[in-house]
Amino acid sequence: MTSTSPDPGLVARLRAAGCVFAEDEAALLESAPVSALEREEMVVRRAAGEPLELILGWAEFCGLRIRVAPGVFVPRQRSALMVELACRTAERIAAPKVLDLGCGAGALGAAIAARRPEAEVWATDIDPAAVECARGNLDKLGATAFRPRNRRVLLGDLYDPLPHDLELDVIVANAPYVPSDQIRNMPPEARDHEHHVALDGGADGLDVQRRVIEQAPKHLAAGGVLVIEAGQEQAAVTASLMREQGLVAEIHHDEDLYATAVTGTAP
Repeated sequence: MTSTSPDPGLVARLRAAGCVFAEDEAALLESAPVSALEREEMVVRRAAGEPLELILGWAEFCGLRIRVAPGVFVPRQRSALMVELACRTAERIAAPKVLDLGCGAGALGAAIAARRPEAEVWATDIDPAAVECARGNLDKLGATAFRPRNRRVLLGDLYDPLPHDLELDVIVANAPYVPSDQIRNMPPEARDHEHHVALDGGADGLDVQRRVIEQAPKHLAAGGVLVIEAGQEQAAVTASLMREQGLVAEIHHDEDLYATAVTGTAP
């Protein structure tokens, strides 16, 4: 962001277009290293409803600039709760093995890797555009003295692309949890600009979560933790699904982030 106040005229245009945080968005648009003509094109796109993150080409998440691309799920600030919960487990392990399942742009894996550079981070997604994005975001963190090749991003459905003998200490899964018939009620920035495979959780919003939870015990090391983001009204069901698989479930809320997540710990 710039150190001076953004142009009032630009702020007014964005506010008229319905941008709630018009001043912040104007400052970000003004700070973009582009020509005046290119900036005007960016403003026109934003006023037409295109997500600011796609226009800028990045989203801020846990202090990182996460590269995003058209159609790829844009990381939400509330998902920082998942990073915090994952790192609580990772802190007690010297070189934790972490999986960002259904990774999207790889924001969760990148945020965990930034806090624990010695972690062996894996990520999977069924969307080729997401995998390309995630590879870029994890690669730009750089190799470490601990594990020069410690980040692997694979194309495939959930756990399918992983090595069969891989035991994980942490699995983070921001699986889609919006009921199919509720997608039409989502903000247009998500509904019209993100691939529905990253949003659609089936009839009750839990179809993908069920698959994630059912398969998790086969991949978790003893004491390993599965972390899943959930809607507040769905969290009790998510926790019940974890208990059915023998995991010790706990529901977590963060009022500041308006976030809910459920953890399941392997015995």
